[in-house]
Amino acid sequence: MPALPWPYLALLSIGYVSALAYGQLAWTAGISVALLLFAGYAVRQEQTLVGRFLGHILFLVMALALALHWMPGFFNGRAIPAQRLTDDAVRFAMYLNQDKPLIGFWLLLACPWIVGRRSLRLSIYATALGLAFSTVLALGGAMLLGMIHWAPKWPDHAWLWVLNNLLLVTLVEEALFRGYIQGGLSRRFKHLTHGDTLALLLASLLFGLVHIGAGWQWVLLSGLAGVGYGLAYRFGGLGAAITTHFGLNLLHFALFTYPMLA
Repeated sequence: MPALPWPYLALLSIGYVSALAYGQLAWTAGISVALLLFAGYAVRQEQTLVGRFLGHILFLVMALALALHWMPGFFNGRAIPAQRLTDDAVRFAMYLNQDKPLIGFWLLLACPWIVGRRSLRLSIYATALGLAFSTVLALGGAMLLGMIHWAPKWPDHAWLWVLNNLLLVTLVEEALFRGYIQGGLSRRFKHLTHGDTLALLLASLLFGLVHIGAGWQWVLLSGLAGVGYGLAYRFGGLGAAITTHFGLNLLHFALFTYPMLA
């Protein structure tokens, strides 16, 4: 049985405590916790294939519900009120979500294999490769599409954005899309000649499609960025994917129009 990834669990715990400081939980949040515990118990059954399958299905339903804030009992506090970070940008507001981190907790506890451990040296190389790839294609593409331009800044609340984006956004999203989806598909496609590449592309496509509400441009750019994150995960593990994703988001936030031109 794989060892639990305690460093990642510790980071998520810090992020969750930070979110709790800005909001409250109702007792109905226990419904989500109970369903996730049941799903985790099901997927850890070694002998019951059907039970494991149903456990994963239940988790995917719960992940969707938590990501879309459909589950009751979570009062996600607004940490940054709506404002323009630059004069020509659309208004931006930030919430410290208490429901979404449960997805990451479940993945790290029920599926510790998603971490994909690599040597530190290889992880650094993979991060550099993935960040360069995603920066050129995603940020470069956004500039070509006229969605952002050069706008260096560091607002007073930037530290809060950094904590939220690292601990409650990128860690959870990479655990789901790269660790669980890409890693799971790689295990499923291991008999194929290019199974790892197919898994990377499918995970990137799904990552792009979840941004469809923002328009086709964000689907395209997120999918391209996802390829960079996927390369980082494939060769450097989960830590490299998280660092790559956070690095791209930080570059976007600090150096370009955020989130996009009005």
